[in-house]
Amino acid sequence: MKRAVLIVLVAATLPTGLAVAREADPAETQATTTISGRGFGHGRGMSQYGAQGAAIAGKSVKQILDFYYPGTAVGKATGNVRIRLTADTTDGVRVVATDNLKVRDLKAGKLYTLPKASTRNQWSIDPSGDSGTKVSSFDSKKRVWTLWRTMKGMAQFEGPAVTALILPSGSQARYRGILRAIDTSGPHLDTVNVLSLETYLRGVVPREALYTWRPAALQAQAVAARTYAVYHRRRSTERAYDLCDTILCQVYGGYNSEESSTNAAIAATAGQIRLYKSVPIIAEFSSSNGGATTPGDLAYQVQKVDTWDAYPGNRNPNASWTVTRPTSQVQAAFGVGVLRSLKVTARTGVGPGGGRVLRVEAVGVNGQKKAMTGDQLRSRLRLRSAWFSFVPAPASALDISSDQETR
Repeated sequence: MKRAVLIVLVAATLPTGLAVAREADPAETQATTTISGRGFGHGRGMSQYGAQGAAIAGKSVKQILDFYYPGTAVGKATGNVRIRLTADTTDGVRVVATDNLKVRDLKAGKLYTLPKASTRNQWSIDPSGDSGTKVSSFDSKKRVWTLWRTMKGMAQFEGPAVTALILPSGSQARYRGILRAIDTSGPHLDTVNVLSLETYLRGVVPREALYTWRPAALQAQAVAARTYAVYHRRRSTERAYDLCDTILCQVYGGYNSEESSTNAAIAATAGQIRLYKSVPIIAEFSSSNGGATTPGDLAYQVQKVDTWDAYPGNRNPNASWTVTRPTSQVQAAFGVGVLRSLKVTARTGVGPGGGRVLRVEAVGVNGQKKAMTGDQLRSRLRLRSAWFSFVPAPASALDISSDQETR
């Protein structure tokens, strides 16, 4: 193990009161393991940087989607989607007062126009009783909340083209459509944004792709995101929402995220989705596949080389990467104590360097062995993808020089 000597001046007080310099104890440098890799994400379906590379090469949106979702057909979809807004962790749904703001009693089916007042600057839907809600306004002059009406069920705000939701921090996030209070579990209410599929995409595409990308790439992202939403909408009939707004679903930023270029891409592909045997596909996508797609359990999730991912001029920062991890973290991931050797023993065999890791094996100095999949180690070490290699370190006692490829 290498040691780096750090010289510092430390004041040592002598009986005379004078200070002299002394050398501190040597500080030990923590051993690290260097890992190189390709891609960012699971690699199934469309590579977002790959779509941009294909667009730079002059490919159309249809050609891009046919490549990443082979065997699928063009379909159409309309209607609304329900998006759970995870950042709103307040007790209820609080919005900025504005003209034409209304509240709907969902159980009674009644719609009320909220009264105007110069000092009413906020309205809130909060829990009331076991399953009801109450609607209150905040008087900015008196600094008090005043009850306006109680309802036996849930309620929602609607009316304005854009409504500003007040988050726990006091900041505001603006959304088109309806802001609905739902009761999922616990004493608090969750917030769901209900809006048309096309309007929803305005807040998704610029968060999932770079709005400066070529039109064909943005159009491909619009179709993929629309298809992904419709797929999950079909599966969520028993829930109060269809999708969340984070990377656990697909990222949605509402009105604040909209860009003219992505709005144009959405309009150019209005209603378009991808179908397999007349059913919406799960149109998965990830930032970069590193040069080859990942196979899945479905017919359109195939494994093949992707030359668009690192196409010249694409400027894909995830096409290849290098990171370091403390060797202690690598050892902890395997749990075999101090490592003697670390080897990739199986890869997919598709793509540069043999492709993604299928199996990696560690051996401790005590002879104990532990193997895991590439995805498992990726998760434990927080790597960008399961396409990686260990870089041998000079004068290291750890044997990581052998990277065997078995099919």
